[in-house]
Amino acid sequence: MQQNVLVCDDDKEIVDAIDIYLRQEGLNVFKAYNGVEALEIIDKEDIHVAVIDIMMPVMDGIQCTMKIREHSSIPIIILSAKSEDADKILGLNIGADDYVTKPFNPLELVARVKSNLRRYTKLGNADTVDDDTVFSAGGLVLDDNAKSVTVDGEEVKLTKIEYNILMFLVKNKGKVFSINQIYENIWNGQAVAVDNTVAVHIRHIREKIEIDPKNPKYLKVVWGVGYKIDAEG
Repeated sequence: MQQNVLVCDDDKEIVDAIDIYLRQEGLNVFKAYNGVEALEIIDKEDIHVAVIDIMMPVMDGIQCTMKIREHSSIPIIILSAKSEDADKILGLNIGADDYVTKPFNPLELVARVKSNLRRYTKLGNADTVDDDTVFSAGGLVLDDNAKSVTVDGEEVKLTKIEYNILMFLVKNKGKVFSINQIYENIWNGQAVAVDNTVAVHIRHIREKIEIDPKNPKYLKVVWGVGYKIDAEG
């Protein structure tokens, strides 16, 4: 099946350059130069991934992303300048899956497009996949074969213990586990005064997988009970 990528940026040279690299990978590219044009293409064509700049005339990338999310779950990769960190965070919060900072390496962008395509075609709109070594909750995906963790398409580096805790919770997403239960399942020992040990690892995991660790999207506390991975992410 032909995979279609929408590239939207008001800089024609950037669009043309991305077009060349993506076509070399066998992908079909649709071009747009503002958010309105992007929405028109998405309405007419079967788009599988959208690459959208933030700063554009007529309709910017943030508004465009919000409009797309009203009716589509296709992966959206935001392009942004380094000075637009707040916009990147906003974009991820309103539904973008990934971002690439300008100036960017075209090969990195191609890799991110292909990564999001793989995740989208594997997961579709579901939280689980057929492959019994891949586990997910929303944009949080763990591949147990590769021992890899990605959040919204971006790889996250965890220690072995952090990975094991996260995998345990993701495999049992939606279920609450006490600190003692987490310790006994991960360390395979009796839990005695282990609150601080587990809490430190939980904090480190949150710092790595959450956009705002103080208001976690994935790894949540149930006060007086324990921790869980939110099933919806």
